[in-house]
Amino acid sequence: MFFDLIKSRRSIRRYKKREIEKEKIDKLKQAVLFAPSSKGKSPWEFIFVDDKDILVKLSQSKLHGSAFLANASLAVVVIADPYKSDVWIEDASIASTFLLLSAEAMELGACWVQIRKRKYDEHLEAEEYIKTILSIPEDRRVLSIISLGYPAEDKEPKNLQDLEYSKIFLNRYGQY
Repeated sequence: MFFDLIKSRRSIRRYKKREIEKEKIDKLKQAVLFAPSSKGKSPWEFIFVDDKDILVKLSQSKLHGSAFLANASLAVVVIADPYKSDVWIEDASIASTFLLLSAEAMELGACWVQIRKRKYDEHLEAEEYIKTILSIPEDRRVLSIISLGYPAEDKEPKNLQDLEYSKIFLNRYGQY
């Protein structure tokens, strides 16, 4: 079952105009909070956004690769407290992955929008733009935004024959 889930999970950027049920949103909230973190410090926090005006603003958060957020039913902004953990990026990434896989399990489409180290424009970081829109405290960091909705596109599951087994080694690098 899990292998079918990871095989079929694809980045979905087109969504139907359909709200996500409260029960599913509650499950998504639980999923991110179930995510493990280094030393159990849980440095991550999440802003669930369903306000259409805010989704449009978030869709403009970086130069490329965020426009589809305007048509999502929901976006989850993944933030973290870097003072709580020196591996906040890894911890927040794991939580983001839990969210992506949980969405797939509930037949929702989802896509990761990278924010950390991306630009809003040539003068402003995407992270700063988002912090202003969502009133995020200055001491927090924005890792990503996960868009969610009912898919309006079909993508084929990944094929086993397309897996790059040449990237897997036994005992030493370069040894198969």
